[in-house]
Amino acid sequence: MRRRITVTLVLGLVIALTMVWPSNALGQSSTRTAWTHLMDPAGQQIGFARFYELRGGQVFILVHATGLAPGLHGMHVHTTGACSPDFAAAGGHFNPTGSLHGSHAGDLGNLSANAAGRATTIRFTQQFTLSAGQFSLFDADGSALVIHAGEDDLVTDPTGNSGARIACGVIQPVESPN
Repeated sequence: MRRRITVTLVLGLVIALTMVWPSNALGQSSTRTAWTHLMDPAGQQIGFARFYELRGGQVFILVHATGLAPGLHGMHVHTTGACSPDFAAAGGHFNPTGSLHGSHAGDLGNLSANAAGRATTIRFTQQFTLSAGQFSLFDADGSALVIHAGEDDLVTDPTGNSGARIACGVIQPVESPN
């Protein structure tokens, strides 16, 4: 019980800090931000992701999901901002340079779910941007975050042999109030 309370408090603190940290702690008033709700194939929300573009172009990503099978799950940004019931509408992995798997722009590594099926991770990347340009997640058809059933082996082209798509969320920009 004590561990559950500690984990809940830490997760709450991380979420609260991500809501204010990029704009206040870095002295920025117009940080580019994006979000998504992660949905399972039945259309139920199982998690969320927040994206913050920091000074220098680095993107900070917070992902939280529940209801996953314990273990590792491949996690990727996909090329199309659409999630159909089987998530095929999200297209392939975001890979504007045609790089081999394991180092392409949409590869976010593995998400580790605990015995209760909960997973929370933080990632930093400079492989894509929330700004305009070739590496933007916000091209004409957008992009989606997809979680896969299995572990990404970080080698096999083009998908990392990570299995079926089990969660998907269309990445949406957050409009600045400025």
